[in-house]
Amino acid sequence: MNKILETRLLAPAIKLFKVEALKIAKKRKAGQFIILRVREDGERIPLTIADSNIEEGSITFIVQGVGKTTKQLNSLEAGDFISDIVGPLGRPSRIENFGTAVSIGGGVGAAIAYPTAKALKEAGNYVISIVGGRSKEFVILEDEMKATSDEFYPCTDDGTYGFHGFVTQKLQQLIDSGKKIDYVLAIGPIPMMEGVANVTKPYRIETSASLNTIMVDGTGMCGGCRVIVGGKTKFACVDGPEFDAHEVDFKILSNRNKMYLTQEQTSEDEHSCFLDKMYEKGKANG
Repeated sequence: MNKILETRLLAPAIKLFKVEALKIAKKRKAGQFIILRVREDGERIPLTIADSNIEEGSITFIVQGVGKTTKQLNSLEAGDFISDIVGPLGRPSRIENFGTAVSIGGGVGAAIAYPTAKALKEAGNYVISIVGGRSKEFVILEDEMKATSDEFYPCTDDGTYGFHGFVTQKLQQLIDSGKKIDYVLAIGPIPMMEGVANVTKPYRIETSASLNTIMVDGTGMCGGCRVIVGGKTKFACVDGPEFDAHEVDFKILSNRNKMYLTQEQTSEDEHSCFLDKMYEKGKANG
């Protein structure tokens, strides 16, 4: 059991958790993730480690409530317990002094972009961070990203804050301005990461994407997280999650991530129905 030390709502349905996990805090590196179960009989979900505090013995991760399990998790508060957490898993981000490095996070992807941007800065890079959201309220971790970046650009789809447009458009604007960029890391929705790869490919800018795949065990045994990179099968949990974005088959990745949408919706509907019944029963009992 892992005790929740702190929770904080960052945006609608997006919540930050700080949880006791000393052994993971001691070993984790930027880019790695955990797999947790909210309850002992629940499903396993992967979440990137956004930060850690060895003195406190804690790790931080950020959750967007989009399905049954993530909504269950987001219903918990400080003092509650998570059934179990396994990690750190996956290969750490490739951190070296590239020169000028751009860390791009779309939506909750900023939770992954932040630790990587921090590590890139510590490695001596000039760090540019681009963070996107549908509107101002969905631009998360702004203070943290600013603190570790030489340049910070918030972007919103509706123009309510920062640059009016997509993160890909801001990246293209920087390239067009003559800014020399040596490395780009993209983290977020699949269409966004593919868009970033399409922007940088003509300029031969080294670009990585952190892939958010379907995952079960996190050790390469189940094969659920397999992706096609450079025409070869890779496993995101042990070979990644970061890969050469110019080599990723994003079409196959997108199709695979949609495989269980019907089952996920059915499970969520059943859970919602159960909660409604419990609520009505409670009302009837006074």
